[in-house]
Amino acid sequence: MSENNAIKRQMTLYLVFAAVMIGLNYLIQKLNQLVIAPFICQTYGTIEFFHIFYCSTETFKMPELIGSIFAVGITYIIKFFLDKFIVFKKTGTELKETSIEFIKYFGFAIITTIENIGIQFLLTNFLNTPLEISFIIALTIGYLTKFWLDRKWVFLKKT
Repeated sequence: MSENNAIKRQMTLYLVFAAVMIGLNYLIQKLNQLVIAPFICQTYGTIEFFHIFYCSTETFKMPELIGSIFAVGITYIIKFFLDKFIVFKKTGTELKETSIEFIKYFGFAIITTIENIGIQFLLTNFLNTPLEISFIIALTIGYLTKFWLDRKWVFLKKT
């Protein structure tokens, strides 16, 4: 397979997995909102710890925040392994190598998240772009940037 075709294949898989993770993230958050949070708050809501850190809606909507954190964490870990083993076809499973890749992957995720938020903010606030369009543009640019960073700096090919 030529280098150009390999890059196209990697990019396609990367973006498909990104779209699937966005869907899974949404599903996890809805599941938390409709099933998990009501169950936990009804069953354990009288326990102060659960009431304060999970069931409270004063100041912050804690069930939504916790659900979002779980959704991002779960999808982030799944996407890391999909990217490592399927997109970039890395075969190394040594803890040290995988840990270094994971730390770099996480760092670039933070950078591209800031990029996404910035692009969406600029499009929505200065160009009056509808939220849905600015969201799609920002995510697309962010994921393309993340693809190139991951390809060049995270999942390095051994020479």
